Amino acid sequence: MKSFTRICLSVIVVSVLLSCSPAQDPNVKAATYAAQEWLAQVDNGNYGESWDNASALFQQRISREQWENTMGGGRAAYGKVVTRQLKSATLDTNLPGAPGARYVAIQFRTKFANAPVLIENITPVQEPSGQWRVAGYFVKPAD
Repeated sequence: MKSFTRICLSVIVVSVLLSCSPAQDPNVKAATYAAQEWLAQVDNGNYGESWDNASALFQQRISREQWENTMGGGRAAYGKVVTRQLKSATLDTNLPGAPGARYVAIQFRTKFANAPVLIENITPVQEPSGQWRVAGYFVKPAD
């Protein structure tokens, strides 16, 4: 009976911890969903469309033409996405070099067809309308 009680308590503790995790935060969930939708555009080679759907901050930092050229020359070489797993997602209001706003720093561990496993860093920002849009994106080698 003691072991059954311990197992039940363990299940309860794990359930409570999972329900309190940052991934359950509605802002983190919404931002992660927006990031995945945006990445689907990038994955399909729709770079201009991804720029159109990015945040005003993103669009101020790079022109549509520059974005299309950069992505067409770099990201396209990685090939198709084989797997993409959420590594982390953290809500933040103070990012270096960025104006004060609500951001979610997201990392995906991604395997591409023509590249080793990489970490995709994508940062949605909550715009004044309340909508989450991508403000930053870069890829780095996995640890």
